[in-house]
Amino acid sequence: MDSNQPAGVKTRSWLNELLEALIPALIIVFLVNAFGVQATRVEGESMVPNLHNNERLIIEKVSFWVRAPIRGDIVVINPPQRGSEPLIKRVVGLPGETISIHDGQVYINDQPLDEPYLSQPTNGSMPPQLVPEGYVFVMGDNRGASNDSRAFGPVAQHEVIGRAWLRYWPLNAAGVIPH
Repeated sequence: MDSNQPAGVKTRSWLNELLEALIPALIIVFLVNAFGVQATRVEGESMVPNLHNNERLIIEKVSFWVRAPIRGDIVVINPPQRGSEPLIKRVVGLPGETISIHDGQVYINDQPLDEPYLSQPTNGSMPPQLVPEGYVFVMGDNRGASNDSRAFGPVAQHEVIGRAWLRYWPLNAAGVIPH
């Protein structure tokens, strides 16, 4: 900048430089957040023992552009109750499968589902239910404290926001989230 320029010209030049840097940065942040990754916070105890209240996660949205959610994915969904906060759940049932619950176990097409991530049995019962095409059946890992597809039914795949990918807080638990 020329030191002989009037103050108004210097201010405009500084403001122009700031806007030239800030506007593209804001656009990039918006695009990454809208289409790539997003930060979220675990609210509640429905995913204990694998995720805990107030943990901070990064969810990625890109993989679902090329593939549908798969069994075991931990996903963030828009709940069917509009106006509610997004929920974090695990994909248990896939399109075309029949899911039922009895004897402390989830069954897929009459076969018991292996769920090594659980620390307790799945209490209660649910009669066989077909997961429609374009939908997934989601459940929390803490089955006794989870508002999930048992209550609101299968979730449309377009209501799946993204897959939980990385835990970044608390630092002592930081790392990639296995499915």
